[in-house]
Amino acid sequence: MAEDILTTLISDVGRVGLWLQALGIAIVAAFIFDVIAFFYNRKRMQEVYRIKEDMKRIESKIDKIMKKV
Repeated sequence: MAEDILTTLISDVGRVGLWLQALGIAIVAAFIFDVIAFFYNRKRMQEVYRIKEDMKRIESKIDKIMKKV
């Protein structure tokens, strides 16, 4: 009787351990995906900032031309 309870308890703890392991793998995979997305988006945002600076420069040139006219 006691062996059955102990066997069941060990089996249940093992199942919980497997669920925790699967959850840990999912969390690590999500973290890796977030890190990759962060660096990819950072690169894209740098390009957007460069375009923004170019637009400011173009606007200032247009303003200078309009003042002359």
